[in-house]
Amino acid sequence: MVQEKKLVDEVSGWLRLYDDGSVDRTWTGPPEVKFMVEPVPPHEEFINGVATRDIIASDNHRIRLYMPEKISEDKEKLPIFLHFQGGGFCISEPDWFMYYQFYSRLARSTRAIVVSPLLRRAPEYRLPAAIDDGFSTLLWLQSIAKRDVEEPWLKKHGDFNRVFLIGDSSGANIVHEVASRAGEAQFDLLCLAGGIPIHPGFVRSSRSKSELEKPQSPFLTLDMVDKFLNLALPLGSNKDHPITCPMDGARPLSELKLPPFLLCLAEMDLIIDTEMEYYEAMKKANKDVELFVSKGMTHSFYLNKIAVDMDPNTGAETQALIARIKEFIEQH
Repeated sequence: MVQEKKLVDEVSGWLRLYDDGSVDRTWTGPPEVKFMVEPVPPHEEFINGVATRDIIASDNHRIRLYMPEKISEDKEKLPIFLHFQGGGFCISEPDWFMYYQFYSRLARSTRAIVVSPLLRRAPEYRLPAAIDDGFSTLLWLQSIAKRDVEEPWLKKHGDFNRVFLIGDSSGANIVHEVASRAGEAQFDLLCLAGGIPIHPGFVRSSRSKSELEKPQSPFLTLDMVDKFLNLALPLGSNKDHPITCPMDGARPLSELKLPPFLLCLAEMDLIIDTEMEYYEAMKKANKDVELFVSKGMTHSFYLNKIAVDMDPNTGAETQALIARIKEFIEQH
């Protein structure tokens, strides 16, 4: 007789963990938003000015590419965004509609190629697995720059002197970690020109004032913060771990060799207090970091296509965020 597996833990709508170690990430929240977490198939023809393709890198991980249609004003080569998905290190994939709609728009608006690897997820693969994947994708880009690996879109159109790291939520934590590793490494024919952490998941084990007072949103609740990080951080760690609290990192921020950063925050984000603490710590460590705050917005607001389309404020703040990112890459 087959014994029925038992539910061990659940993160509302997003994830269920069973006693046999299996994980079910089927969306069980409101059906009207299910389209946002469904994969968009790749299309190598240009749709609304962007083509996409999925490739398998040499170490077997999947990468989604977004390529803007060439226009006459384009310079010879296009800057490259290396994008890390969010989801508390536990959920989401680069081909989900919520990412597709934003990063195809970003590629089109900034005239940049977006490279978005599928990062290994917890609890099957605890941290630092996702960071290892992010850094190995940067090394993969270098191997294309050196002509050791073939990738036609990047080889023909990519400017390897202008590679920018960008990430949402927990993906923004990975921006910091990969940039820190890159500062210790030797890169040939590739230049890390900047980092753009958007709404990073920087927290402490004790609740901040904003966690207690700001509104919870579909993209971030206290339950999600606590449960995802409990599943993702190395065993025996708490939220004061350097990956989630780099303000008290294993190495002082002043010792890290980091490229210029554009830190993008949302005024009504649950975790804005600790995100601001990171900004102040970076400034104190004399790092080149600019701050951009979206007024009246909550965590990862720009990924919510319904709000972007239906609410004029969300639409305007999304446009302002894209414009600021565009300005940043044009300056670097």
